[in-house]
Amino acid sequence: MAGKDDENDRSATLHAFAEAVNMTPGRLEKWLETDESRSVGQSKGDGDGESVGHASGRRIVELLRTKKADLSDDDVAHMRTVVGYVHRHLGQRPAGDVTDTPWRYSLMNWGHDPLE
Repeated sequence: MAGKDDENDRSATLHAFAEAVNMTPGRLEKWLETDESRSVGQSKGDGDGESVGHASGRRIVELLRTKKADLSDDDVAHMRTVVGYVHRHLGQRPAGDVTDTPWRYSLMNWGHDPLE
């Protein structure tokens, strides 16, 4: 049975995820179909050529479409990973216009458009 601390941690994670992911499921899905989306990120190493961030983006679309009550512990753990990635990556913002940069594209794969 989940304790109060577990519930508080889950609630905090859901809140942080909602703040970090600023793209709608539909917009993220369309983005993931682009060449720019596929052009960035570290390979998962499984031979299919998909990056870790691209795969995460597909999972984020699913998470955004899942009712909070139906989220598994694994889903919440992935949400924590997303929040951590977005926060770390935002701290590495390059100078100048970031509109057409791998930095922005990578963040968008993780559901965050820094221009929003």
